Amino acid sequence: MSSDPARTAAAGAAVELVEPGMTIGLGSGRALWRVMELLASRGAPVRAVVASSRTNELARSAGFEVLELDGTFELDLALDGADEVDPSLGLIKGGGGALLREKIVISAARRFVVVAEARKKVGRLGEGFRLPVEVVQFGWRDTQRRLAALLPDPERRLLEDGEPYLTDEGHLILDCTLPAVPDVAALGREIKQLPGVVEHGLFIGMAAQALLGHPDGSVEVLGAA
Repeated sequence: MSSDPARTAAAGAAVELVEPGMTIGLGSGRALWRVMELLASRGAPVRAVVASSRTNELARSAGFEVLELDGTFELDLALDGADEVDPSLGLIKGGGGALLREKIVISAARRFVVVAEARKKVGRLGEGFRLPVEVVQFGWRDTQRRLAALLPDPERRLLEDGEPYLTDEGHLILDCTLPAVPDVAALGREIKQLPGVVEHGLFIGMAAQALLGHPDGSVEVLGAA
């Protein structure tokens, strides 16, 4: 994780946002895990809610205090990666399969900042990455059929051995082509209304800022400073 200079640059900028005494939310992905490495190297206590089983493992091995999101507190800051970032801070997330938990953690935070490599920036969402849609296993083929009316070519995500990929919550993921539409937020609402759909990987209007690292070590900042 530490060998990618663009990732390290973005992660270093993100670490600077974590102040003593904060309770933070941590998503998943290589850029976010690099943030965790840098936080651990500071030696200061870290209190965090985590959004995936892998992030949980890494947080505990780093000595972080891992908290349950039990409704008694609000997170000061959520940090997470993205598969695509558009100029308006719209995101596609879910390449690692943790989109549902990530969206819950982000929604519990006062501020959400994206940490990613600059190559994740696109002119429009869906240019190079398919949109993940998390669905329940019951009747998933019929959910797939109905979803196809909104998103072309929904395909069930599989593991390398051909078995279906299951999220931490035991759901399936259908990866779909995201067409160019004038209102991606409205499309997201339509997707969410389909029975059988649990969540989708469109994160619209959620990020306050994106820190995008370049190979030369510089960081491009999108959104409010």
